[in-house]
Amino acid sequence: MQRIWALVERDLRRFSKSPALIVMSCIMPIVQLVVLGYAFGGKVKGLKLGVVDQDRGVPAVKLHELSGAVAANARTFDAVPYDDQGSALTALRDGHLSAVLTIPPGYSRRVLAKDDPRIALIEDNTDQFASGALEGSVSGMVQAYDSSATDLPASRVPPQTSMDVVEVYPYVPYIQYLLSGTTVMAIFVMVMIGGGIIYIDDKSRGLHEGYLVTPISKLELILGFNISGTIKAVIAGFVLITVGSLIAGIPHPFDPLRLVRLAVVVVMTSMALVSMMFMLMARMSDPLIPRAMFGLLNTLLWFPSGAVYPQQAFPTWMKGIAIVDPFTYGVHAFKCLLLKNTGFSAIWGDLVYLAIFTAVTLAIATRLFRRTL
Repeated sequence: MQRIWALVERDLRRFSKSPALIVMSCIMPIVQLVVLGYAFGGKVKGLKLGVVDQDRGVPAVKLHELSGAVAANARTFDAVPYDDQGSALTALRDGHLSAVLTIPPGYSRRVLAKDDPRIALIEDNTDQFASGALEGSVSGMVQAYDSSATDLPASRVPPQTSMDVVEVYPYVPYIQYLLSGTTVMAIFVMVMIGGGIIYIDDKSRGLHEGYLVTPISKLELILGFNISGTIKAVIAGFVLITVGSLIAGIPHPFDPLRLVRLAVVVVMTSMALVSMMFMLMARMSDPLIPRAMFGLLNTLLWFPSGAVYPQQAFPTWMKGIAIVDPFTYGVHAFKCLLLKNTGFSAIWGDLVYLAIFTAVTLAIATRLFRRTL
């Protein structure tokens, strides 16, 4: 028992010398509970609904005003007025709107003539959770509008307004919806395993000392590590994009223009995650900490990014994480390209953020890096 206890004591002493590892081991289950608990099943709110009133008659204006009242109360959507349908549909395809409610010309005349008045809800069906919530809310709004019409004299009671639902894209199964987030996760896994963990292991084995005796600068060292990690991550990301597109049934998976755009997003996402990883590990030496950090970062960054559930259902604090999370912008860019086949006009904001994030984290990593053991 003395020999056994000596082994136990040695292991416990070693574990106690890593307070960061102890904290992460205790905090990670709590973080997973909180993040996963709020990442699924929340009520979707704050969707953007474009409203195009091409009629401008009294019934149409009343319906338009009712959309504003529903937006203020239920908060499922925010009504955004548009003067013409073309600009609204452009905003829809670029991801600025979740749907467009169109009140066609002659709607008011059909209401008063009791001649089957109709409106159209043109929705972005790439996110089934958001489109389902929006369709239900707008349907309830139309029913409320029809109910309020019974207050009119009997001779002026309009018939039920019909709503035609138009889906902009072909049916999107969940495996296609999940492909974007899975691609970012593949890049992140390669960044952690092929970059961060190997870097710390080399440091713990003494291989890192060879770099320190050379005249190479801190910036050159960090850039070398980053470029190497980026190349590995790009390979992993692009393999999953191509193979995953075939498995998920993405239409026209080898469209040359889309492949070029996807390659740009893969490179920008890889650079952002690699620079973030070196910023976090610039001062680390314990090889166990990156392995523990992997699970924590996986939960804290992947789920708030909207990879598996729309961000509009998240609480405020989780949306705050999503705003600064580089995963968010990579996932959004991949969704635009894979599910909507859009151009750079829809993802330029994502690319700008990833570029700024890379520059900032790279500068911090260079500042933190020490040319000493």
